[in-house]
Amino acid sequence: MIKGLALTPPVIGRLSIGRVVEKNGKRLPEKDDEFTLTSQIQGRDGWVPHPLDEVLRQASPGQAKLRSLPVQLLFNDPALNLRVHYTQFDRSSGRPVCVGNGESCRRLGSEGVQQLPCPGPLACERAQGGACKPYGRLHVHIGEDDELGTFVLRTTGFNSIRTLATRQQYLQALSGDRLACLPLELRLRGKSTQQSHRTPIYYVDLVVRQGLSLTQALAQARELQQARQAAGFDQQALDEAARLGYAQSAFEESEEEGAAVVEEFYPDASEPPLAPAPSPPARRSLTERLGERIEARTRPGAPAAM
Repeated sequence: MIKGLALTPPVIGRLSIGRVVEKNGKRLPEKDDEFTLTSQIQGRDGWVPHPLDEVLRQASPGQAKLRSLPVQLLFNDPALNLRVHYTQFDRSSGRPVCVGNGESCRRLGSEGVQQLPCPGPLACERAQGGACKPYGRLHVHIGEDDELGTFVLRTTGFNSIRTLATRQQYLQALSGDRLACLPLELRLRGKSTQQSHRTPIYYVDLVVRQGLSLTQALAQARELQQARQAAGFDQQALDEAARLGYAQSAFEESEEEGAAVVEEFYPDASEPPLAPAPSPPARRSLTERLGERIEARTRPGAPAAM
């Protein structure tokens, strides 16, 4: 095998909560409030939807938007399912130039790839203007067609990265190292912060599949592990093969993939990402409206009722 080529999990589709749109002659990232499954093919209007996207929407007729997905993880080691590094790309070529973990980094320079200290984006002079961010890639299995094929969710969102990493650590510990056998679900959650100016922001969570308790999920994971072992499935060897494949290269993202990543997740700092379209206001009940009228009339200075 040639050196310098990272062997990453086979990708058969993309999983996103946003898109790139054209506005005023520029292509800019736009956030969304639902999941979209796409193929790896781009058309004039962006990424072509994956057939599973429509299948999952039809399977949830009561949901206006696709905000949960049944998934299974490929590896027992959380660090193999979710790859997270501080990453800087060359904006013009999409080539990764620096990848670190807060302690050390691999940086591409005139003398090749060097191993250097990594102070993190806040303290690194090369990271100014959003050039370096925590960049995560989560590989999940969806559907029944290809048991080793994955959909990749790419994100630079701190809330998604922290939540996905924490959930995996907890579930791995609870299940007795059966993370890859658990029936799980990706769920989109919303929150508001001061930084978002009270506008909802969305992040990805990983939970036990809907309709199952944690105890039931653990029992199913034990049964699946036993069935796999009886069939000769070696999970430990699979994890080790993935670990060695990742270590083949200093950078896991190719230049070809990096160009699309830069466009969606590393836009020019002068062009802030577009916010998702606001949802229509919820209809208030009659009780709520009457309560507001009574409150308004009882305020000091309010005109007396006739």
